[in-house]
Amino acid sequence: MTAHVVDGKAVAAEIEAEVAAQVAAFREKTGQIPCLAAVLVGSNPASQVYVRNKRRACERAGVNGQVHTLSEGTSERELLDLIEQLNGDPQVHGILIQLPLPPAIRASRVLDAVSPVKDVDAFHPENVGLLAQGRPRFLPCTPHGVQQLLHRCGTAVAGKHVVIVGRSDIVGKPLAMMLVQRDSPLGPSAANATVTVCHTRTVDLARVTREADILVAAVGVPRFVTASMVRPGATVIDVGINRSDDGLVGDVDFPAVSQIAGQITPVPGGVGPLTVSMLLHNTFQAARNQWEANG
Repeated sequence: MTAHVVDGKAVAAEIEAEVAAQVAAFREKTGQIPCLAAVLVGSNPASQVYVRNKRRACERAGVNGQVHTLSEGTSERELLDLIEQLNGDPQVHGILIQLPLPPAIRASRVLDAVSPVKDVDAFHPENVGLLAQGRPRFLPCTPHGVQQLLHRCGTAVAGKHVVIVGRSDIVGKPLAMMLVQRDSPLGPSAANATVTVCHTRTVDLARVTREADILVAAVGVPRFVTASMVRPGATVIDVGINRSDDGLVGDVDFPAVSQIAGQITPVPGGVGPLTVSMLLHNTFQAARNQWEANG
């Protein structure tokens, strides 16, 4: 068996075109242009690439993309002052804090300072709480990208056993909360899963992952998921992006697992492009919400 390789770039382009049409209609109706302000502290090369890609995506979708670049020596107070300024700017609808931040800055304090209505990454405790209750203001970008990818490729999760390897606040935990809900913005077939979250303390991890109809790897370790950990015919979603001597690789041993799985996402070109598309979606949603609240 050779797995069907899911084209994340094509799905992302489809969503980006939908957002561009929504932005154009919103601009014609209100005269406003959705605006995303990205904040980059320091000179991390990977972060610079991510921010540049997000800005280009904004341009393609008709979104105003601002980039606020601060030096490595920026203090936490200076960063908080900038966030306060962006929170109060009516022309800015979404705020993105590019992680990681320098060690001297407490990421939790910074992320908590972003206004919940402009928190397009959905990291603020208020937005996490709304997500847990099944009434999200925004869906977190990478988990939403995974949900969209599964839905648009015809893979229903309702009634399926989804195993997530990784319990981060960015991917593992929010994705589990989304897939276990009774409903979703894509309908009940994109939710209602039985979800198992695995981590470093999981006993006999391979036995658990082999039970998965859908296996999501989000552990941040190159080629961590091997063929022996995958049930034949399972759908394997690789969220990992790791730099190696071979270039970018995922959390899944792609050559081996692709001979076992039914469907698999590549790295690069799988989940990554969806993360950016869903950020654009959230920025448009934030602009519409703020216009309606002030209208």
